[in-house]
Amino acid sequence: MAAIVMDLHRAEDQRDVVHRAVQALAEGQLVAFPTETVYGVAASGLNKQAVARLVQCKGRQPDHPLALAVKSADEALDYVPAISQLGERLARRCWPGPLTLVLDDRHPDSAIRQLPPEVCNVVSPSGTIGLRVPAHSVILSVLRLSAGPLVLTSANRSGQPDATTGRQVAESLGNTIDLILDDGPCRFGQPSSVVQVRGNQWKLLRGGILDESSLKRLASYMILLVCTGNTCRSPMAAAILRHRLAEKLSLTSDQLEDHGLLVASAGIAAMTGARANPEAVDVMRQRGLDLGQHESQPLSDRLVRFADLLLTMTRSHREAILAQWSRAAPRTHLLGRDQGDVADPIGGSNDVYRRCADQIDAFLTPWIDQLDLEQVIVSDGFGG
Repeated sequence: MAAIVMDLHRAEDQRDVVHRAVQALAEGQLVAFPTETVYGVAASGLNKQAVARLVQCKGRQPDHPLALAVKSADEALDYVPAISQLGERLARRCWPGPLTLVLDDRHPDSAIRQLPPEVCNVVSPSGTIGLRVPAHSVILSVLRLSAGPLVLTSANRSGQPDATTGRQVAESLGNTIDLILDDGPCRFGQPSSVVQVRGNQWKLLRGGILDESSLKRLASYMILLVCTGNTCRSPMAAAILRHRLAEKLSLTSDQLEDHGLLVASAGIAAMTGARANPEAVDVMRQRGLDLGQHESQPLSDRLVRFADLLLTMTRSHREAILAQWSRAAPRTHLLGRDQGDVADPIGGSNDVYRRCADQIDAFLTPWIDQLDLEQVIVSDGFGG
């Protein structure tokens, strides 16, 4: 029997489509979904018969595991409770999105132990598990309403081209699956990148949307300094921090990024593209540091999501961040800790700016000392 095709563009209410897909999966049916990459076909991870059908219709070899689709990076922690800093970083920065993370699942508290053994053998035959949070509203809604994860694979027979339209899914798998949600062509039309993470090392297992260069930057550790206008305090702090980290690693400041360390600054109320204050430029020049090319930027969702460590000049800056981005609380700290705020030197003399820079430098010392650079600096490829 041919699969039922539901055209999302003709649906009066996509919530009806979502509920139909949730019901189908709960009944053990196979459902093809659009994603931002290519179309995928899914079965409920709680239904061993449905997963066995999925493997059969895919024509997948037993030694080629299928991925689990989960609703969020938070849910991924249920399956990999001891995820490394690098794994957490890539999940936070890339999900929902075109990345499949392959992670160790040997932790005794992993939620994978709650899946049927037959399903575990399909998704984790060798002690690792592939996790994905697709960036498409329909499958994310289905995941949020489903009792467990979805076992997800590309909607094509093994060895055939990826399906990037609902019509291609019907041509490839239409007689072996039950429901196709057709949203027209996929946004990217390429598969997700598959990256394995072990500790602070990563390895690209399958190329896709994200190439090696993009992944190297996404894997980097990022420290974000935050003030108000991003024209004096936070740019000075970023320049000093780059210099001191480079000294500690026997590098130049320009080499930090190549070694997986990013230092940036932003302002709670900053404009885009403003230059650093002349006094800040002068004071940094006296330290041998260049702020002449600095351009201000406002704090944004993306910057907060990407930052591994946010250091604010004042308590009010931290409070403003947490008021808008409460989930960033574990990563957001006052630069001076219990020693107080860094006062705004705006309108002051060069001496005022110099004292401000000295205070920032002193406040940075314990943060630099506590950084475990062996864990912060990541590498591509596994040793041994």
